[in-house]
Amino acid sequence: MEIQNLTGLELMKSMVEGKIPPAPIGETIPMKGVEVAKGYIKFLAKADKRHINPLGGVHGGFAATVLDSVTGCSVHTMLEAGVGYATVDLNIKMIKPVPLNRELIAEGKVIHLSHNIGISEGTLKDEDGKLYAHATATCIIFK
Repeated sequence: MEIQNLTGLELMKSMVEGKIPPAPIGETIPMKGVEVAKGYIKFLAKADKRHINPLGGVHGGFAATVLDSVTGCSVHTMLEAGVGYATVDLNIKMIKPVPLNRELIAEGKVIHLSHNIGISEGTLKDEDGKLYAHATATCIIFK
């Protein structure tokens, strides 16, 4: 399977279904895609002892990386084969401290897409719906 011939949605579905390997960042920040549709993606993510800051809490970069991933991947689901994107702006609001060793749900959805930019938003919540962080992202689209 040549990934350059896949649409963004086909590529994301192939990763979620395990047909192609996930991105290596998923080893550094444990996260895995579990659901995908056009303009939407859902990941599961869990912070562990590798993500602790000097004060003993989960570093904000954990939530930032997870939210950058779901906001970008949701935009990717809308792109044709051979079209790429890059995050140019990521705005994150940390609502509550991210818990250690607890699986969280990250969701990203597209709120605007044009030929040149995609705008998406993402949330990081627990299974009860408690919000830990929220993000908006702007992605540049390039062919």
